[in-house]
Amino acid sequence: MSKAVALAVVLFLVVLSGQCYGELRVGFYKGKCGQTDVEGVVRRVVKTWFFTKDKTIAAALLRMQFHDCFVNGCDASILLDGDNSEKKAIANKSVRGYELIDAIKEGLEAECEGLVSCADIISMATRDAVLLSEGKWYNVETGRRDGNVSFASNVNLPGPSISVSDSIKAFASKKLTPTDMVYLLGGHTVGIAHCSLIQDRLYNFNNTGGPDPTMSKWLLFGLRMKCPRGSSFDNIVPLDVKTPSFVDNSFFQQIQRGNGVLQIDQQIALDELTKDIVDGIVKGPDFYTKFGEAMVKLGKVEVLIDAQGEVRKSCRVVNKKPFIFGMIN
Repeated sequence: MSKAVALAVVLFLVVLSGQCYGELRVGFYKGKCGQTDVEGVVRRVVKTWFFTKDKTIAAALLRMQFHDCFVNGCDASILLDGDNSEKKAIANKSVRGYELIDAIKEGLEAECEGLVSCADIISMATRDAVLLSEGKWYNVETGRRDGNVSFASNVNLPGPSISVSDSIKAFASKKLTPTDMVYLLGGHTVGIAHCSLIQDRLYNFNNTGGPDPTMSKWLLFGLRMKCPRGSSFDNIVPLDVKTPSFVDNSFFQQIQRGNGVLQIDQQIALDELTKDIVDGIVKGPDFYTKFGEAMVKLGKVEVLIDAQGEVRKSCRVVNKKPFIFGMIN
């Protein structure tokens, strides 16, 4: 049997097995696991985790989804273990939430083995954590499949000191608009940063020997108290100085007042390319709707569907490929 014929046989078997469903859509898993509500299983595990282990899990999952989707697309490649996997990249060292994803996957495998992708679990779990953090519900499209490539060298994420124009270009490369970018940065409403990321803004901005002049005096005083010069402890600070535990639009209100902790956060409120977007979010009534829409668009970045990729049995390792007679000449 030639390789081409063998591949055709594999694809035919995939279709027969019910693993080929088409593009992303809301309710993708409905009716595919008997009476089991797949999204309900995810929601129950996230809720239990939130109330018994970690009420800051929304921040972790928002970051995980962003870091996953911006590298190879939303394919759960960030979940793969390995000496040189994406997890090992410097930008991903502080990404967390892997154990929650494992718990969700274990629960789903017990109910409907081999059905739900790890990539979909990230999207569903993030939405549920946002809701538990006083955010609002948004419908998650599902139907992603998992990738099998994960290299630390592929990780090239926009950093906290990136310019607004360069950030817009980075998001545009993923088919996301400046408005999408601003709303997605709004996920920082529950985020945190280590002092090491903002030391330059506090003490030696652009080698001037002084602080970033765009930072309010109130914020500067507070951050210098938490992040003293030369400290041996890399403390953490909230990115939303008003309501750091809630998904809301107070983050945008604060950056308008000069209370943006990260340089890019502050700059989107000042730069002519994004200032009007921030103003509209603060004045408008639809932050939650637009934030959900931006998250849905993020979740579509370079996804694998149909016979592409696989549905991992464990989110940490790729599946073992079955031997098919005739594939090796």
